[in-house]
Amino acid sequence: MATETKLWHLENFNLFKTLSAFELVKMSTKVKHNKVKKDEYIYFPEDPSSSIFFLKKGRVKIGSYSDSGKEIIKAILNPGEIFGELSLVGQEKRNDFAIALDKDIIVCSLGISDMEKMIEANPLIGIKVTKLIGFRLQNIERRFESLVFKDARTRIVDFIIDLGKDIGKEIGKEILVKHNLTHMDMANLTATSRQTVTTVLNELKDQNLIHLERNQFLIRDIDNLK
Repeated sequence: MATETKLWHLENFNLFKTLSAFELVKMSTKVKHNKVKKDEYIYFPEDPSSSIFFLKKGRVKIGSYSDSGKEIIKAILNPGEIFGELSLVGQEKRNDFAIALDKDIIVCSLGISDMEKMIEANPLIGIKVTKLIGFRLQNIERRFESLVFKDARTRIVDFIIDLGKDIGKEIGKEILVKHNLTHMDMANLTATSRQTVTTVLNELKDQNLIHLERNQFLIRDIDNLK
């Protein structure tokens, strides 16, 4: 990939906004850009944690497998997000997998030693990465508490609210959420069943709390949904 194209990709990550033009050009020589096909694994459990990844295009699913082989979805990432970041805090082997959900996604990767040098030279980037790790740990803790203390319907409603806050677009009092998630994806993310997700979404639609369309929904009033 041409240096100019690599540079354009890097400039569009918020994490690197503090880098000078010279630093960006230098970094572009270290970063690898790969196109990954749908359903192709970016890494597997037990793979060496030797790189950190930046998602430029498409969506990536992060998950793991239970002892019985059941898939557990931890997160579905969108463009601009970082993953594999635990390699920066001493993780030697991956404990999860990353798989492409869309056609021809673009993933940038940077070796850990190069990332550590960049953080040493730009402490603000290290602070941003630390905040990211902390934010994801908070999400994991919140999901765990939700599993223990909340019923299935509440977990699904909370998930919809979180989507609205994270990726929704405000249209007056309403919030439009474009998500591309299947009901099975939502079930895996909320530890429920596909049937339960379908039932709850239809109930919310009948109550005029949300409006459903393919690959998107409209939250009528997020306060009422709570």
